[in-house]
Amino acid sequence: MNNTYCTFILASKRNGALYIGMTDDLSGCVLDHKCNLVSGITSQYAIHQLVHYEHHEDLASASQRETSIKQMHRIWKLDLIEQHNPQWRDLYNDIAPSYVIPRLDQCTEV
Repeated sequence: MNNTYCTFILASKRNGALYIGMTDDLSGCVLDHKCNLVSGITSQYAIHQLVHYEHHEDLASASQRETSIKQMHRIWKLDLIEQHNPQWRDLYNDIAPSYVIPRLDQCTEV
C-alpha cells in the first residue's frame, strides 16, 4: 500500500453513522479511529468499522473521490457499501499488517 492513497468509509454498525475519509496510511488511520485517538465524530459515535475503501494512484484523485462520496445522498453511500461489502463486515483485519492486529487489545473501545 506504499505510495497509494485511499478513500474509506467507517461505520458505527450496519446502516449506522458513517464517516468518510482519505489517507495515505489506511491501516494506521483506521487503527487511530478504532482506538479513539482521533477526537471528533468517530470517537463520539463509536464509528470504528472499516466497511469500504478504494485505492487511488495520486492525492488529487483520492481527494476528488472523497469529496464525491461526501456529497452523495446517504442512500447512495449505503448502496456503495452494499455493492462491495453486503455483510457490512469490518475489513480492518484484511488490510492491517499482522503485527498491528494485537494492538487492538490495547484500545479502550473496539
